Amino acid sequence: MPQGSSQHASPSPSPTLPPNPNPNPRPASSPGRRPHRVAVIVDEGTNPFEVGVATELFGLPRPELGLPEPLYELTLCTPTPGVRMNHGFFTLSGVPGLDAVDDADTLVVPGRPDNVVPRGEAVLDAVRRTHTRGARVVSLCTGSFALAEAGILDGRRATTHWRWADLFRELHPKVLLEPDVLFVDEGDVLTAAGSAAALDLGLHIVRRDHGAEIANAVSRRLVFAAHRDGGQRQFVERPLPDVPDESLAPLLAWAQARIGEPLTVADLATHAAVSPATLHRRFRAQLGTTPLAWLTGERVALACRLIERGEERLDVVAERSGLGTAANLRARLRRETGLSPSAYRRRFGPAAGEPLRA
Repeated sequence: MPQGSSQHASPSPSPTLPPNPNPNPRPASSPGRRPHRVAVIVDEGTNPFEVGVATELFGLPRPELGLPEPLYELTLCTPTPGVRMNHGFFTLSGVPGLDAVDDADTLVVPGRPDNVVPRGEAVLDAVRRTHTRGARVVSLCTGSFALAEAGILDGRRATTHWRWADLFRELHPKVLLEPDVLFVDEGDVLTAAGSAAALDLGLHIVRRDHGAEIANAVSRRLVFAAHRDGGQRQFVERPLPDVPDESLAPLLAWAQARIGEPLTVADLATHAAVSPATLHRRFRAQLGTTPLAWLTGERVALACRLIERGEERLDVVAERSGLGTAANLRARLRRETGLSPSAYRRRFGPAAGEPLRA
């Protein structure tokens, strides 16, 4: 895990919503069903940061959610006993071997600092077995090298830490590398960029499995931005400015409080007292995205929460979230989640019921 980290604007508060009639959202799995099993491979030299991220997201209890069962069941597994992590700060012992991956619904492969030396064949075989039987495979940081070595990324989109992008392309030319994004979701294979992008991908997975309401609750526990789109850039062009007038935080808070209104990029620029071009540059520099993409992402996130809280009318969801029309809501929701509004409600709503009405 390379030293140094990107700097981003602090997360702003979420837009105001009415009291939640369903404070304990229904999990993706039904009561009595076993939790989703997550296995994390820890081999020699593994970066402890990514192991910690996986443990935090998929291994810790979430009593604040008030759910009858945990969201996930986590297992750390190693190819050999007594594995030393990067820099020798930690040694992991007393955990299962790699046979544990055969019971996992999701396999997580963290990164290592030495990406020239291939991962051991036992690790690569575990990745292949997991992928072949249809389970989800996730890499964090340079763990994508292991997925590429196992052959499961050929012809597919993927990302890795930007510092290792040139080496990755050289070693794995068949992979469609996207080096300037936070994460890539290919359905059954997901790859995160460097360091803190593992948190972004992890929250994306929680959102995909259990809905936006639960993902937001987990992000609050982490004191981390609830949603940064995977297409955002890995790093910013310069550090965040020290001049308060250039910070986007006040503008983001103002816009989030009005996200249901028909705000435009021009409205944001006017409120910030800058030109649209200057606003675009500041969003790119501080958030790694565009003003329009940020607005759309916030509106889709609000629409998801409204659906999860039981709003039945599609036109009402579209209006209150600022997406305008039911057709626009359908298109944006499908692009962000892969689901239609009715399918999203069936999966994440407070209870199964009639399809959303236009």
